[in-house]
Amino acid sequence: MKVIDTHCDALLKLQGDYRDSFRTGERVLDYRNADKLDTNAGRLRKGDVKVQFFAIFIAPGIPDNEKWQHALEQVDCFYNEVIAQEGFVHIRNFTEINELKPDQVGAVLTLEGSDAFGNDLVKLRTLIRLGVMSLGLVWNNANLVADGVGENRMAGLTNFGYKVIECCNAHDVLIDVSHLNTAGFTDVIDKADRIFASHSNARNVFDHPRNLYDSQIRQIIKKGGMINIVFNPPFIKEGDVSIEDLYPHIDRILELGGRDNIGIGSDFDGIASYVDRLRDAGDFPNLSDAIDQRYGSVFTAKITHENFINSYC
Repeated sequence: MKVIDTHCDALLKLQGDYRDSFRTGERVLDYRNADKLDTNAGRLRKGDVKVQFFAIFIAPGIPDNEKWQHALEQVDCFYNEVIAQEGFVHIRNFTEINELKPDQVGAVLTLEGSDAFGNDLVKLRTLIRLGVMSLGLVWNNANLVADGVGENRMAGLTNFGYKVIECCNAHDVLIDVSHLNTAGFTDVIDKADRIFASHSNARNVFDHPRNLYDSQIRQIIKKGGMINIVFNPPFIKEGDVSIEDLYPHIDRILELGGRDNIGIGSDFDGIASYVDRLRDAGDFPNLSDAIDQRYGSVFTAKITHENFINSYC
């Protein structure tokens, strides 16, 4: 079963290896088959991943004057290591997903958090020209655009944040609400043309700040957006987590009317623990089989790839 996965953090790992090579004199991570990369090329092919989203992410603590450089280095990794692979295709318009050949893998560049461009729309437009197709306005912290779920003051979009939304609307860039707090979410729903949650679960099932309230899920569905189920165990339940523990999150989204609005956003390469039998992208068939057994083949096709194609392509 073909898979569209809307979030991974492989670029951050590749950039770290690139920087380490200045000290060690050699690269350790080969994107083709590095074991430390959950979404390496071999694993994507093994898992029948048709499209993988690759996030640019600036880690907390990076000095402001270095963030742009970190972003460019991750873009460079995307170009020189990811889409340089045989059969990998850079997706610059979602309609191009429909044009992929059976043996090709589509790669989408995204931005997780606005820290990379600060208060500079020229930098944002530059990233869009380089291929960024979706923008998560924040990570958990606050920035010059909005507050994330970890910020105590719980403010919404700033004045500059509204300009960022206008820029994204003008360039047909998806706004990712996964890390926004409730105030920011409300602001975005009102102003953004196209939205989705790249990697979030249902808060009614498990009360974690990174999960979405029922009201938020309903608003995303009403706007024609998608909620992409995430595999990070702390967002699913306490303790050890199995594939079956994803079912309550899926069920809740279905109960709220999201049969055509649910997808997959693994968060591979950005998580410290794993769902049993979902250790890397090569394990996607385990998920497809489990969903097929519980929900049937029609819904399995929807959640793995058809809903995204119908919503955005």
